[in-house]
Amino acid sequence: QVEPVESGGGLVQAGGSLRLSCATSKLFSDVDMGWYRQAPGREREFVAGINWSGGSTTYADSVKGRFTISRGNAKNTVYLQMNSLKPEDTAIYYCNGGGTYYSGTYYPTNYWGQGTQVTVSS
Repeated sequence: QVEPVESGGGLVQAGGSLRLSCATSKLFSDVDMGWYRQAPGREREFVAGINWSGGSTTYADSVKGRFTISRGNAKNTVYLQMNSLKPEDTAIYYCNGGGTYYSGTYYPTNYWGQGTQVTVSS
């Protein structure tokens, strides 16, 4: 398996928290990775990116200060901790593996998971 596998989505009230997980092939243990999301009727948008070591991260302005991306002890696992969730965070969240993190920007590859649904009720 090469494509990432996301988990951890669900239904939560506004102000609540969720933690998404992304497990990938060990081929992605030392590569840059990112999270994206797509809401109904909208294009897929960048959420957060992390470099291969976990030492550098970048976020979309809409989630900065509320979401945290991190790598697990097993470097082929990436997490997205989402706090203070808002109804506008409702979307399918996708993990992307093997992209390029450069100068504060994450450039994705075509390695996408199936996504995990996050629904935030008001």
